[in-house]
Order: sequence, then structure tokens, then C-alpha cells
Amino acid sequence: MNKLFVLCFLLSLGTLSAQETQYKVGAIGFYNVENLFDTIDQPNVRDTEFTPAGDYAYNSTVYYHKLANLAKVMSEMATDVTPDGLSMIGVAEIENRSVLEDLVAQPALKDRNYQIAHYDSWDKRGIDVGLLYQEKYFDLDTARYLRMHDLFYADGDTVFTRDILWVSGLYDGEPIHVFVNHWPSRRGGEAASAPLRNAAALRFKLVADSIQLADPTAKIVMMGDLNDDPTSPSLDKVIAAKSKVNKLKSGDYYNPMYELFRQGLGSNAYRDKWSLFDQIVLNEKLARDESGWRYYQTHIYNPAYMYQKSGRYRGYPQRAFVSGRYVKGYSDHFPVYVLLVKPVK
Repeated sequence: MNKLFVLCFLLSLGTLSAQETQYKVGAIGFYNVENLFDTIDQPNVRDTEFTPAGDYAYNSTVYYHKLANLAKVMSEMATDVTPDGLSMIGVAEIENRSVLEDLVAQPALKDRNYQIAHYDSWDKRGIDVGLLYQEKYFDLDTARYLRMHDLFYADGDTVFTRDILWVSGLYDGEPIHVFVNHWPSRRGGEAASAPLRNAAALRFKLVADSIQLADPTAKIVMMGDLNDDPTSPSLDKVIAAKSKVNKLKSGDYYNPMYELFRQGLGSNAYRDKWSLFDQIVLNEKLARDESGWRYYQTHIYNPAYMYQKSGRYRGYPQRAFVSGRYVKGYSDHFPVYVLLVKPVK
């Protein structure tokens, strides 16, 4: 990481004295980009409305305008502390790899040379998750997916939901595993659909726990649109993510979003209520490692221009689509990111 972030700590050496410590800074984010489809009608995918002849009149002009908007947002995130911005960003609601290729080729992002990790999922709408990463920060080893089997809605319908993308490699020389998620929606109600999200949480946790058993030095990032808040059972009970670093034991998980949620902050709004569905969870090793990369701060990226200024959704994230038409916004979710720091030796 080529910019140093300088922090001052008070160290107790018999008496209090100030010592300047220099840190590398890394930024990792997540963004639900709201229905980033191409304009082509794909077979066996419910994407007809996102075509030129479809309900949204989704033509090339709309597509490239939406790409430019998303690229603008992503290019700005974390640049106040690191000039290259996000070293990694997970994305949700993307149709396929080609839309990611078009996204990273946008002028606002092109110079960062983002690489792509992606698999097609079996989601009926054809939306997937993916990971963009800068090779000078992250050396990818493997990418694979965790498929969600044997899930059913309360009415008996099979749930064809998004896979969990699992990417492993070296982050500035340190082993790291990144899981990008888009958990099942609240179709049928929050309580009725909760078992589906609990199952997704357990799918992640079983794999993450096994990673930590095999390699206690491994660092883990779990991110995504979880369709649950930090206090929901999937996070609080299944993953048992802690709200404070000082409560962590080896092998635990830390949810830095909890404090933001407690303050009433959110990343998406529905019926005049804010939720914090977009979350980033870290394992204990990444949360408080004193010698390598560790957690420093969490942010919801929500500058003023990303808010809807008028109409039915005034004060909400400025979404891309309203009432069946493209309104030149960004997404119905705000992106989130964490800052990591590492002592310079």
C-alpha cells in the first residue's frame, strides 16, 4: 500500500509519552449495485425487463450511464486515506462477468486495473455476486463458490438463490479469505424467511471455522447484502458475531457494523425505516492482529449527491429505477467499506 497513514498513540513507559507510529492503509468494500444487467435477453434467465424492449426500456444508453454512475461512486471510496481507493470491492446484483468487465473499463476505474472473480449462480433472476481486486494489493490463489442447496420458501417453492463467492490469496503477503454474499430476501416476511438466511450464515460459518482450524493465522472477510441487520439471528446467533473487539476470543467473528446500526445508521431504506443489510464481518485474527493487517474503521459511503432529493423516496439512497423507469440514480443501497492498518517496520 503506497500511502502511509500516520497515527499517534500514547504509550505507557513509566510515564505517558507520545510516539508516532506509521501504518500502511488498506480499504476493502462492498456495494449492491442494483440490477446491473446487460441489454441482452439471456435464455433461462428472468431478465426480459432489462432489455431495450422490456419494461425498463433498458438500452445501451441507460446501461452505460448506469455504469458511469457506479464507477464514479466506487472510484471515490476511501481515497481520502489511500490514493488507489479500494483494494478490493465485492459487488451484488450483477448479471454476469461481462457487466463487470464493462464496469472496470469505465474511465473512473480503468487506471486501477481491477481484476475479476465471478461465477454464474443458479439464481432465477440471473443475478450474481463478484469480487473486484487490484493485483498490486491482492495475489489471488483460488476462487470458488458455495452453493445453497435444499432451501425452500414457506409456500414450498425451491429457493434458487445466489452462491457465496469464496476467494483466497495473499493480501500484501498475508493469507486472507474473502466471502462475498447476497443472502435470500425477506420474501414472505422477515420471520418466515429467516431460516433461509440462517442457513446461508451457517454455510459460511462452517467453512470459515474449518479455515481457522487448519490455519490459525488466516484472516477472513465476510461481506455482502445479507438482507438482515447486525442484530438479526443470522449474525447474532448463527455466526455469533461480537459487537466489540475486546469481547473476542480466538476463532470468533467481529461485526464492526453493529455500532453504526446502534447509532441509527443504515445502508438501505424501506417504508421509511433504515436497515443495515450491507455488512462486512471480520474474524478475530483480522480484527485485532497487532503485527500485521488489522481492522481500523468502518464507513457507510453516503455523500449528499447519493440521496434522493424529492418525491416518494426523498431522503433514501438515490436508486437507479423507480416505477418501471430509469431515473439516472446509483443504487437503492449505499456501499460500505472497512479500513485496515498494518505497522510499517
